[in-house]
Amino acid sequence: MIALNATTRVFVALDPVDLRKSFNGLQGLVQERLRQDPLSGHVFVFLNRDRTRLKLLTWDGSGLWVATKRLEAGCFPRPAGEGESCQLRPEEFSALLNGLVVVARKEWYRTDVKKIAA
Repeated sequence: MIALNATTRVFVALDPVDLRKSFNGLQGLVQERLRQDPLSGHVFVFLNRDRTRLKLLTWDGSGLWVATKRLEAGCFPRPAGEGESCQLRPEEFSALLNGLVVVARKEWYRTDVKKIAA
């Protein structure tokens, strides 16, 4: 599993990617399309057109890692965003890896108990 710390950011390419690419191809996409440094230690996520497969690219300090996941049923949710990429929070990243859809809700926090009792 990819370990995330407080400074690690997760970027998802919003356009589908040919997942036959490996280290060099994905590194080129990070530099050219996402305008990021592939050796930054951040995690870069790429999805195929059908969103049934994803690849992760990250640098651990000594080399690049490429990890792949294929869903046997269903598809990965498409992250919302504009432009070439979007950034995910750690919990959104975890949900994406598990094929779960994250939906933001207004007023998700618990309201004042006194207001509820009244």
